[in-house]
Amino acid sequence: MKINRLNIADELIKHQFNLIGKTFQDAVRNPEWIKEWSMTQAQHDELKAYAVPLIKKVFKCNKAKAENNFDWFNLQFGLKIVD
Repeated sequence: MKINRLNIADELIKHQFNLIGKTFQDAVRNPEWIKEWSMTQAQHDELKAYAVPLIKKVFKCNKAKAENNFDWFNLQFGLKIVD
């Protein structure tokens, strides 16, 4: 499926879950996922490296705006970072 403005958040959440070995179905079964799951700094950096160019492409914006949008996404849906 082509990633667009309507489904980019779903794609980024899915990618975040893949990095920690989880799926949407795991999140549905565990309503406390946002509080219980975590990722390492390296995983977070990998997510950001994937997300920023994707946001730039989908929203046709510069890198600074894409990073700002990623920060907002991370505040809303990002997992806590634990090393």
